Amino acid sequence: MVDDSARSEDAQVWFALPPGFVPLPLQELMAAAHDPAQAPGPLTGLGPVFRLARLFVEAGAVHCCLGLHSDDEGDGGPLLSLFTLAWRATGWVPRSVHAARAVVGAEEAEHIESLDLPCGPAALVQTRLDAPSELGLGAPYELLQVTAHVPCFDGRRIAILSLATTAVRHAEHYRDLLRDIAGSVSFEDPLPDASDSDVVPNKD
Repeated sequence: MVDDSARSEDAQVWFALPPGFVPLPLQELMAAAHDPAQAPGPLTGLGPVFRLARLFVEAGAVHCCLGLHSDDEGDGGPLLSLFTLAWRATGWVPRSVHAARAVVGAEEAEHIESLDLPCGPAALVQTRLDAPSELGLGAPYELLQVTAHVPCFDGRRIAILSLATTAVRHAEHYRDLLRDIAGSVSFEDPLPDASDSDVVPNKD
C-alpha cells in the first residue's frame, strides 16, 4: 500500500517500510509525551515510547513510526522499536565522503559497515547506550540504536534513518531490518514503478 503523502509535491525522500510499522503523527506524539492521556486511543500505555520519540523529534526527526513485532526467538511477546528519519544539512562534498565521515565519527560504535545502496553510498552504525532517564523506565535499561546515514544526491544533505529499541539481544535482526529500509531509499519519485509495498515520503 502506498501512503497518500508519498504523492505530495513536498516529498523529498521515499522509503519502504516492512509490515509491523505504524506511522505516528508528530504533533499528537509531542503532546502525548507531555501528557500520556492525550495519546491516540490504540497507543495509550506507551509513555516511554512517546518520551523516546520526543527526544528524537527534539533532535530533528521529521518522520516517526512505531514498530511492533513478535519475539519469534523468545517467548513470542511483543518487541517495540521506534523508527525515525531526520535530515542533516552539510557543506557540499562527494557522497562517498559523507558516508566515510559517518563511520569515522562513530568511535563508540559496536558495529560499523559501509553500504552500497541503489541510491548511492551510505553507512550503517550500531551503538548501545543507557536509556535516558527521561524515559521513566525505572530500572536501568540498555538502548540499542542502529542508524543508517544516507547522503542525498545533491551532496549537501544526509538522510539519517534510525531504529531504537530496548530489545538489544536482537541487534542482528534490527540491523537487517534497517539495512532493508535503507536499501529502499530514493531521492527521486519512485511512484511510477511503485508496487504494493508501503512507500512513505519525508516532508520538511
